[in-house]
Amino acid sequence: MSDALKDLNPQCDAVVIGSGLAGLSCANMLARSGHSVLLLEQHHQLGGLAAWFKRKGGHIFDVSLHGFPVGMIKTCRKYWSPEIADMIVQLKGIRFDNPQFSFTTTFDRDDFTRILKEQLKVPADSIEGFFNEARDMNYYDDQTMTARELFEKYFPGRDDVVRLLMEPITYANGSTLDDPAISYGIVFSNFMSKGVYTVQGGTDQFIGKMKDELIKNGVDIRTRCPVERIIVEDGRVSGVIANDQTIKCRAAVSNGNLLSTIHRLVGDQHFSASFIDETNKVRLNNSSCQVYMGIRKGEKIDYIGDLLFTSTAEKFDSEMLRSRNITSRTYSIYYPETRPGSGMYSIVASTNANYEDWAYLPEEEYRASKQELIESTIAALDKYLPGAREKIDYAEAATPRTFQRYTLHERGASFGTKFEGLKISMGLNNEIPGLFHTGSVGIIMSGWLGAANYGVIASNDVDKYLRS
Repeated sequence: MSDALKDLNPQCDAVVIGSGLAGLSCANMLARSGHSVLLLEQHHQLGGLAAWFKRKGGHIFDVSLHGFPVGMIKTCRKYWSPEIADMIVQLKGIRFDNPQFSFTTTFDRDDFTRILKEQLKVPADSIEGFFNEARDMNYYDDQTMTARELFEKYFPGRDDVVRLLMEPITYANGSTLDDPAISYGIVFSNFMSKGVYTVQGGTDQFIGKMKDELIKNGVDIRTRCPVERIIVEDGRVSGVIANDQTIKCRAAVSNGNLLSTIHRLVGDQHFSASFIDETNKVRLNNSSCQVYMGIRKGEKIDYIGDLLFTSTAEKFDSEMLRSRNITSRTYSIYYPETRPGSGMYSIVASTNANYEDWAYLPEEEYRASKQELIESTIAALDKYLPGAREKIDYAEAATPRTFQRYTLHERGASFGTKFEGLKISMGLNNEIPGLFHTGSVGIIMSGWLGAANYGVIASNDVDKYLRS
């Protein structure tokens, strides 16, 4: 037996596979409901893409959790604890700089309305109509209207308005103009309620408090435990195999990539042919690149905003946004107050990316391309922080290959699947009783608020199944 599974109870009610925010929330709610829960994570730390890492010089870098809607406060208070909810604070300075406009905003409905009226000269009735339609969208609504058609309805011919309203959401969940309008509108309206929020204290403390809550509620947590297979007997889930050990359970919840859950962990032979046909139509979303920059201890940088959306492209273009010829970046600036007591500054630059552009590069070219990514990102930062290069004493890059390696997401898909994945994810238990999925599917479930809430939704379904 692996040391990671030492003294393990060989049977439980539910196994949660993967500890992204959806998996953590699902495990916590199931334990609260009185079920015996085993949480298995292949990595050495919990969190999935809500990750962090430490490097020489005292640096701690947050991979994500750079920004999410105010609804996360309510979700954490209701499904986790007031202490965790109290870690969430608002980012006050969201800065846009591109050839079409340049300004700083609080990124809420009132300020966006002001900018659209005063700076971009958009009629008030168009603004009001757009905001109201986005606010009233639900995931079960008609999917035929695209985001492109939604914008054309209210802002015909205004690619500057499209850029303002679309670009931040593309960074948040990978959506494009040709995706369903609802997959854009739901995320946009969540952000537009009261702005953008982040975790004060850092991802390590945030996930650490979640781990404490899970343990308090009786969840058995095991890291370094990749699940090899979900066992299906007589048409229903009967257990999982992890580290070559069989663990009996009545329900299995995968917080892994939807397609690898079906094809690899379970196997096509256990599903109906029609379900596999529909699964094979599900498209993966794109991935990301990031550059992590640590400011030397003792150095200071000026305040330039909390989130900085920069671009040299003439207008918004989803393909160009993902190109290796980078024209657009988001800089997340971490000031000392983000990690009180640290006295440290760090910067994380994010770009959307195509897996194919990085996956098959020869190793030497891959390393050179990562270094080029770092150098170009620091050079672009100089416009906003002159002399930053001299203050940076550590820099590192991540690519879709990096995300695939550490999360096991197929093709490094940072944002899960396209919209059609939601139906498949929610239909697993109808195909195989006891099989469930939670995580980034259908774009609207991407982003941290959606992930946490989907974990709760999945836990309710599992609870009903276990009690039936």
